[in-house]
Amino acid sequence: MSHADAGDAMAAGAVAVQCGTAFLRCQESGAQPLHKAALADPAFTATAVTRAFTGRPARGLVNRFMLDHPDPPPAYPEVHFATRPLRAAAAAAGDTGRLNLWAGEGYRAANSRPAAEIVELLSAG
Repeated sequence: MSHADAGDAMAAGAVAVQCGTAFLRCQESGAQPLHKAALADPAFTATAVTRAFTGRPARGLVNRFMLDHPDPPPAYPEVHFATRPLRAAAAAAGDTGRLNLWAGEGYRAANSRPAAEIVELLSAG
């Protein structure tokens, strides 16, 4: 989520870092407004890896759906297709408890700056 974080990962032996969450709240992001708001909502206090929404592991904000489905089958894309109507209904209803809210561990540091400024912060500090 920062130049220092990326540098620490590289110093520890990483050959690259993934910074997707840093861009989720930026103006250019295609994330739903509900998702962007959830990243800053104090009601969300943790992330976890889940297969509940798609059948594949992915990290997201811990919400009611994840807690209600702690051990879903590793059945992608079947789970993805089965939960698609549920996710669409949750989005339409503004229900963050049933929506897949993908996010990395540093989600609290995500901000709404333009993408170019985020790139500058990540690359140059």
